[in-house]
Amino acid sequence: MFDVIVSVVMLAAAFLIGGGVTLLRRGEKPRGLLMLILAFVMVANVAIWVVPDDDGDVPLRDVAAED
Repeated sequence: MFDVIVSVVMLAAAFLIGGGVTLLRRGEKPRGLLMLILAFVMVANVAIWVVPDDDGDVPLRDVAAED
């Protein structure tokens, strides 16, 4: 279930990046930057869950194993 959530979050981040770039090109700088910042935060949150730590453990795998 978590892999589906991670996939949806990454798709949303991709759309936010596209929308942010489009808004920046149209001259709406504040809204475009906010969308890009939100996309960065979403990608950072996904990275926290899926990037292995120093021991090689993936937090997402640990949470999925508890279910």
